[in-house]
Amino acid sequence: MIRSLKYLLQKEFRLIFRNPAILRMIIVMPIIQLIVIPFAADYEVRDIRFSVVDEDHSGYAQRLIQKIDASAYFQLVAMHPDEAAAMDLIGKSETDLIITIPHDFEKDIVAGQGGTLFLAADAVNGMKAGLGMSYARNIINAFNREVRSEWIPVLPRGTLPIIEVRSRAWYNPHSNYHLFMVPGILAILVTMVGSFLTALNIVAEKEGGTIEQMNVTPVSKFAFILGKLIPFWILGLVSVSIGMVVGWLVYGLWPIGSVLSILVFAAVYLLAVLGIGLLISTIAESQQQATLISFFFMMVFILMGGLYTPVESMPDWAQWIARFNPPTYFIKAIRSIYLMGSSLRDLRWDIVITLGFAVFFNGLAVWNYRKTAG
Repeated sequence: MIRSLKYLLQKEFRLIFRNPAILRMIIVMPIIQLIVIPFAADYEVRDIRFSVVDEDHSGYAQRLIQKIDASAYFQLVAMHPDEAAAMDLIGKSETDLIITIPHDFEKDIVAGQGGTLFLAADAVNGMKAGLGMSYARNIINAFNREVRSEWIPVLPRGTLPIIEVRSRAWYNPHSNYHLFMVPGILAILVTMVGSFLTALNIVAEKEGGTIEQMNVTPVSKFAFILGKLIPFWILGLVSVSIGMVVGWLVYGLWPIGSVLSILVFAAVYLLAVLGIGLLISTIAESQQQATLISFFFMMVFILMGGLYTPVESMPDWAQWIARFNPPTYFIKAIRSIYLMGSSLRDLRWDIVITLGFAVFFNGLAVWNYRKTAG
């Protein structure tokens, strides 16, 4: 038995070492993932875009705004005359946090009565909203300590200004983790159906030799590819539908926006990820290779698509990678439809970009397939 096992091990290692593609993937892929992903998938939220509604226009109000803007975590987007204008930016996902400074803010502080500030956060990304409000509270508390130290010698004993902070999370007021994560996970599951399973299915045809048999038949390669992709396109839409039903039955979640909007966007998105699966199948020679390549891409899709880490909090170079990552747009879209009730008109540029991915990946895959299988 030991001798038989020895010969089997020798045979398997020889097969592995005879296939340089597998060796490259085993060595190179972990190196790339360990270097790139930990830097990009950073759970420290930065570059939180905030808007200010300054109704006081006082020196203390300006000091507070400058203090928040000077933080490494915040980036001032705009000053607004009223809260309605600022809320319009939240609806367009152009700001993450609104700080409202009411009338008589400085006057109340000077009088030793303290003041009240209002925070409103876009909670479509629940983690970013929670951390953003927490960071803002810390800065406001530090500002409050500075003000108190300035007024201790002046105000009567026992009278110290205390700034009260009132906050509200828009679109996810209770910071429901499921409401934030379930749509994103649903997007990743659709990605797996579209890319990973498609690649394995077509590579299995290679290993079985049926592709060569198809090449000598009157069936065109274009028809053969469509015959392979359309079933997975339909299964992907079925997967989205089942996922929404499960989210409703288990978590009580149902999209505020139109279900049709989700299905239309998913239909376009599936064309893109099917193209990725087809491209992988033209590169891989075996299901083992296809699995390894798909695993590499799935890691990038999951960790650099905004599922856990907000894209805006990634380094600049990682944000560029995210812009060329198709799941980034579908995760954003499905969360917007679920939580904000966004329409296809609101997401039109995301659809256009996703359609561009579909044309690019399918075109590249068909060109490569004709080259290798012709």
